[in-house]
Amino acid sequence: MMPLHDLPNIQEHLLDVPDMDKLAPQGDFSHAPRILLLYGSLRERSFSRFLTFEAARILEHFGADVRIFDPMDLPMAGSVPETHLKVVELRELCLWSEGQVWCSPERHGAVTAVMKNQIDWIPLEMGAIRPSQGRTLAVMQVCGGSQSFNVVNTLRLLGRWMRMFTIPNQSSVPMAYKEFDDAGRMRPSAYYDRVVDVMEELFKMTLLLRGRTDYLTDRYSERNERARKAIDKQLQQI
Repeated sequence: MMPLHDLPNIQEHLLDVPDMDKLAPQGDFSHAPRILLLYGSLRERSFSRFLTFEAARILEHFGADVRIFDPMDLPMAGSVPETHLKVVELRELCLWSEGQVWCSPERHGAVTAVMKNQIDWIPLEMGAIRPSQGRTLAVMQVCGGSQSFNVVNTLRLLGRWMRMFTIPNQSSVPMAYKEFDDAGRMRPSAYYDRVVDVMEELFKMTLLLRGRTDYLTDRYSERNERARKAIDKQLQQI
């Protein structure tokens, strides 16, 4: 088929024109929304872990099926084969998830190695499967001192790179040592209320995108590339 007259660089038969009917959810979503939570510290008294567990409790109250990955004993990316049990566990949880929460302390103005290592083990593609694409994502951070947004900004960048739908809201908890009691529970505060806001928004967006992510992540450029490869393959067989 010839390209469009006013859009000569586009192949018309590969160009999708979005409409509301195409956004109807596809599949069976009678199960609870599946949310995976990752945190970025191995310390015994880890405020990012405490905050992650607070978020998990809120999500469970909303009705989510929640899993929290323990990064302890996860080797550095590239140091062991991908068949390592912790790597397999992390990747299977990513495939299982429909939404994710990433929470890291700020260290030297950036995410921790523990947090980045988990993300580095998640490939963009596993054959024809993409473990992160189309998942919703909420980002949070804890700070040892005054409030900062370095970590959540970096996590947003990483989420975009992983082709995830990162929600607008976020949580940054300053002077985290003041915000948690001896049992690791977060004290009532405006910061706690913000965590509730973030989880509420994540849950809503996850519900909204269920059954629609395949359509929302279907791209013209990729359809065009597949079509070219199919033509090349046919030519090679002649």
